[in-house]
Amino acid sequence: MRQNLWNDADANAWEEGAGPDPADRLLALRVYSSRLIGADPDLVMHGGGNTSIKVSRANLFGEMEDILHIKGSGWDLDTLEAPGLPGVRLAPLRELRPLERLSDEDMVNIQRANLLDTSAPNPSVETLLHGYLPHRVVDHTHATAFLVLANLPEAEDAVREIFGSRLAIVPFIMPGFDLAKVAADVFEAQPDCEGLVLLQHGHFTWGDTVRESYDRVIEHTNAVEDWLADRASGRRFDATVQRRRDALTPALAQTVLPRLRGAIARVRGDHNGVSARPVVTDIRSGQDVAEFLARDDLETLAHRGPASPDHVIRTKGPKLVLTEADVAAPETLQTKVDAFADAYRTAFEAQNARIGGGKTLLEPHPCVVWVAGVGLVGVGKDAKAAAAASDIAEQSIEVMTLGEAAGGFHPVPEDALFEMEYWSLEQAKLSRSTDKPFTGQIVAVTGGASGIGVATARAFAALGAAVAIIDRDTEACTKAASEFGAYPVAVDLTAPGAGKQAIGQVVERFGGLDILISNAGVAPQGDILTMPMDQIRGSFEINFFAHLTMARAAAEVMKAQGIGGQMLFNVSKQSVNPGKGFGAYGLPKAATFFLVRQLALELGGAGIRVNGLNPDRIRSGIVTDEMIAQRAQARGLSEREYMGGNLLGQEVEVRHVAEAFIALARSERTTGHIMTVDGGNTAAELR
Repeated sequence: MRQNLWNDADANAWEEGAGPDPADRLLALRVYSSRLIGADPDLVMHGGGNTSIKVSRANLFGEMEDILHIKGSGWDLDTLEAPGLPGVRLAPLRELRPLERLSDEDMVNIQRANLLDTSAPNPSVETLLHGYLPHRVVDHTHATAFLVLANLPEAEDAVREIFGSRLAIVPFIMPGFDLAKVAADVFEAQPDCEGLVLLQHGHFTWGDTVRESYDRVIEHTNAVEDWLADRASGRRFDATVQRRRDALTPALAQTVLPRLRGAIARVRGDHNGVSARPVVTDIRSGQDVAEFLARDDLETLAHRGPASPDHVIRTKGPKLVLTEADVAAPETLQTKVDAFADAYRTAFEAQNARIGGGKTLLEPHPCVVWVAGVGLVGVGKDAKAAAAASDIAEQSIEVMTLGEAAGGFHPVPEDALFEMEYWSLEQAKLSRSTDKPFTGQIVAVTGGASGIGVATARAFAALGAAVAIIDRDTEACTKAASEFGAYPVAVDLTAPGAGKQAIGQVVERFGGLDILISNAGVAPQGDILTMPMDQIRGSFEINFFAHLTMARAAAEVMKAQGIGGQMLFNVSKQSVNPGKGFGAYGLPKAATFFLVRQLALELGGAGIRVNGLNPDRIRSGIVTDEMIAQRAQARGLSEREYMGGNLLGQEVEVRHVAEAFIALARSERTTGHIMTVDGGNTAAELR
């Protein structure tokens, strides 16, 4: 049951905060109710909805014009702000209605030509539909309940049974000019209706006020949920067991996902003319997912298409099904992924020929995989795309389950789905898109909650990587990860099995691993001859053995993927240039220096590169401000002189170390190398 979240005090606050202009106050209320709709993922899912309001504004000549404010491209309803509702002049748009046809490209150009602010985002592709309806406020949602209803074989009868004449019915038509005209005609033939059901698409409501339209969204959706519950043994969306962002069987996921990820990366690579192009995955699980994956009609449902045509852009039409037998036989994963890609290419060629050609084949890999014992797996070029695919996958299994219980799940046919997936507007976006250099790559950074680690994690995230921060400080780890969307893994790397545990969590969250930044360390001080042996052994545990155990766990995953990988180690200048009082730090670091070269030797044949850095005098968790002050004072120097005590005479900062890790990660033909990041220290040079 959907809750009505409207609160008069909150609404008044939004309105008052907009100032005295009546149009701005209405727009503020529109933002408020849009956020209420967006707060419920069962109402809108990744672009599956838009909102609008019509206001009057004075132009440069003081003349009042009708303006339509409608959600713009790139904005989500749950975080919408006023700039996300660009204003479009209504009169020129309404003049288009008598035309017999209007291409999508011309429609977009005309809408942009009539923006109040030409720097604003593109208005929704359904702008004309909103504009042709006479109501001040219009809401369009893709509620789970309405997707079930709209995809029933007898959907029209069901709509009439639930709503009588309160909702009018629009046949499925691709979004754009044609849909806008037909929807307006349907409304004008039934002008007393409260909304529209777009078959195999979604739901429209409207009202004279923002609240009236919002109330109808909730009321109509709850009416459909009640009707469905009567036909599904009382099952409701808010009564199902909560799904989780982990695997049904974590150990199985940690085995299967790297192999699946490698298989998909090779298909992507083949499509793009390279050896491999990695992806990120996102798991959803829970009791209802397990029950769905146990159905005996999975293969049939997997080829019926998405719950809404809009979803095809993020999920493709078919899903890949991996059975218990498939996941038990690793060699079959590549065969299954290749077969999916072959079938997708064949379907594309047939459809492209049907429309006379002209389309560019999209990457033919699966975007949603139903994996026995693991869960729903979303696949995308980055973490955001993978999460969107798995979000939609969650909603889709609900639509399928309830649809089958209520009469059948029958989405749009293959021809219409192809036209949506290969829509000219989407193809144009594809040709303009440019990925960041580490898009699709998964990076794990140990000691990632502070100093060099967090600077490095942030740098890789900024360049498109999916990043996991590994640190023993749970609070600091969580806080640092939240700052730039990383995944926190709190673990003490000196504990038995910690390396495998940490990498296992990264694999379960993102699907695998491409780059390990092994950075964690501590620097105990004291003479090596007098320091207690347990302290020296403890230093070896974190400064050498933790690096080794992480390397072992990472290598296992990288080999399973079969697409290479990288390990980058923070070694330290202490490994080649000992400092007084730092013997317990330098000894394990010297071993780690050798570890880099040994691993490069052992892993080169698997395409895994291993390199390291030797930083010096960096303000980090190891070199504290107190230590810097003491050492500077002991030498009769200022802190600035001490930290700049190198050939360049300049302090080396954590960002410089992060940039060096980035440089090594980009050095495709370099392995077994140690790069110095010390501003110039002749005694520590590796030559």
